[in-house]
Amino acid sequence: MDQRKIAVVTGASGGLGAAIACWMGKDSAIVVLVARSRYGLDDVAHHVEQLGGTALVKTADVSKPIACQQVVDRVLYQYKRIDALVNNAGVISPLTDIAHVDIDQWRYALEVNLFGPFYLTRLTLPSLIITHGRIINVSSGAAYTPIPSASAYCASKAALTHFNRVLAEEEPNITAISVRPGVVDTPMQAQIRHEGSETMNATQYAYYTDLKARNQLEPPEIPARSIAWLALHAPHDMSGEFRNYNDPDIAGPALSLYGSTFK
Repeated sequence: MDQRKIAVVTGASGGLGAAIACWMGKDSAIVVLVARSRYGLDDVAHHVEQLGGTALVKTADVSKPIACQQVVDRVLYQYKRIDALVNNAGVISPLTDIAHVDIDQWRYALEVNLFGPFYLTRLTLPSLIITHGRIINVSSGAAYTPIPSASAYCASKAALTHFNRVLAEEEPNITAISVRPGVVDTPMQAQIRHEGSETMNATQYAYYTDLKARNQLEPPEIPARSIAWLALHAPHDMSGEFRNYNDPDIAGPALSLYGSTFK
């Protein structure tokens, strides 16, 4: 029986998700790369395998329960078990105030950011209970800090974080952790800078543009290293917690295990 860890990572075609998958590749894991489009996934898969892992590419819109079912069915058919799930896929749109937001866009954000993790959690639980596996829910500081013009994102991340707490209480045989990845230099931040001038107040928009200008955004590889370590190695006593990626008891062991780069 293959002893390598089998991990499902959503939102894996770029940014944080791709970096998480690459760190897992360095850990010799079998990584199931999930994204709505195949664009970018094959490159990530190649990188994972260059680093010593095995990659399986699966396109799926996690807002659709049937698509999530197909991912899980494929993994279980091919590998017979799942050891870790990283719910990383997310959208920040719509970026506008509540009074003017498009209802369908608002609902879709909840479907991706909250319902997707729920579907995949529900579907992977039978296997994860057997393997004493781990679920890592990528949350945000927006779970507790209100961001004007980002109500769907804030609401979904707050709900996801509390969902994680309930999950940990209900399922003592798995480890469920939600993580704040910090302010990361990803396409989501680029979207804020591109669209925010039209929807955010001047002070708020300047905050995000200044982060980029002052090189204050964290490279995806840094929080991704912590998240990969949590997914494959987190101790069970962290279950139910909402942790920062740079907490010393997470970032330290992750750096020690993986080193400073996967390039």
